[in-house]
Amino acid sequence: MSNELVLHLVVNGEPARALVPASRTLLELLREDLGLTGTKHGCDVGDCGACTVLVNGLPRLACITVAADCAGEHVDTIEGVAVGGQPSAIQAAFDHHVAAQCGYCTPGFVMTLTHLFTEEPEADEASLRHALGSNICRCTGYVKILAAARDAQARMRNPA
Repeated sequence: MSNELVLHLVVNGEPARALVPASRTLLELLREDLGLTGTKHGCDVGDCGACTVLVNGLPRLACITVAADCAGEHVDTIEGVAVGGQPSAIQAAFDHHVAAQCGYCTPGFVMTLTHLFTEEPEADEASLRHALGSNICRCTGYVKILAAARDAQARMRNPA
């Protein structure tokens, strides 16, 4: 009896299909089977947030999510955040504020903020800090990340 299953889901708006072991994590599916390496492999226990993706619009830690649990679901990764080939307001703000040093944690922060600003466009400082608290950056003091988050919020309110 095979321990593999055919998994169908929608990734970044496109149908995806993969034959995977039943124990495969969503992170492994994205990186190894679908070649979407923007989602990072950090702690492997759901503590750092580097692997944050959106499943049906909600943040999920891909390293502790079984891929089979996402059958038929919509998964958005950092590769799907750009708009019309241009960086999203969040990505542009991170670039403008040099909010990424090594960049390893950046996809998780961007995905977390994408969800936050979708759900709470007028998020206050406490909400920003709470949301960003689910992601760990080992390089910065978070000052530039918070500045980028505030700037992204302003850019989304008043697109130029």
